[in-house]
Parts: sequence; C-alpha cells; structure tokens
Amino acid sequence: MRKIELDARDRAILSVLQKDGSITNADLAERVNLSPSACLRRVKLLEDSGLVKGTVMLLDEAAAGLPGAAFVFVTLDQQGRQSLDAFEAAVARHPEILECYLLAGTADYLLKVVFADTADFERIHRNALTTLPGVVRVQSTLALRTVKRTTVLPV
Repeated sequence: MRKIELDARDRAILSVLQKDGSITNADLAERVNLSPSACLRRVKLLEDSGLVKGTVMLLDEAAAGLPGAAFVFVTLDQQGRQSLDAFEAAVARHPEILECYLLAGTADYLLKVVFADTADFERIHRNALTTLPGVVRVQSTLALRTVKRTTVLPV
C-alpha cells in the first residue's frame, strides 16, 4: 500500500476526527482553521484515499455487560493456506472475538476475547475457542485492568 502524503492541515483534521468522529464539519473547520467547504473537501479526499476507513461509535465494555478481556494464543495443527483460511473464517463468525492476529513465533494466532464473567469465558473457551478448525493448543491470559487503550494513530 502506498503511503499517503499528509500536510499539517490533514494531520490536524485526522487528529480531531480520531478523537471525535461525530464532530460537525463546521466545528471541525473552526478547530483546524479552514473554511467549511475547504475542510469538507479535504475530509472527502482523505476518505477517497483509503486512509479513513470509516466512522464508528465506541462502546464501554463494562456498560455493555462485557467487562472481562482475555488474550488467547492459539496454535494450529497445520499452517498451510487452507488451514489458515478455515481458521480465520471461523473466527469471523464469533462476535466475542474482537481481534485476531496472525503471528510469527511459537503460537499461530493471538485473539482478543471479551466476556461477561468467568462462567461466560469458560463457555466461550469450551464452545468456541477449542472447536475452531485445526486448533491443537489454546493458552489464555486474562487482563486484570486496562492501563491504556486507544484507537488514535500518531499521524
């Protein structure tokens, strides 16, 4: 993927939008010292470039009834393309798995899983994680507290 050249105004726009994606164009323009039409034009160019992937609303996990988080290392029996594709397709069908990373190292994947309580995590472990295609080992680490979590990229 080609790196997109950003100027100071683009960086300012992205900085504001990453912190508040629901800001109005008028307020955004004022914050970055542009006219509303120039600001809207720049935001559209950033979206069209593929740098801006979308706008989301972030939920509080505890308020949503999912205060627990686990990081799960998964080892597969095979690492061929078919095995990886089958595993990844199955992971996509489990909403409690928020993130999935293919790794280089002793484990094949790292998953971030959210859960309501220990009984819920046991259910997820038994009915989802251990039944994913090709899984031979699952090693879970439970998070005690979130120290830092951000979606803001340093642009």
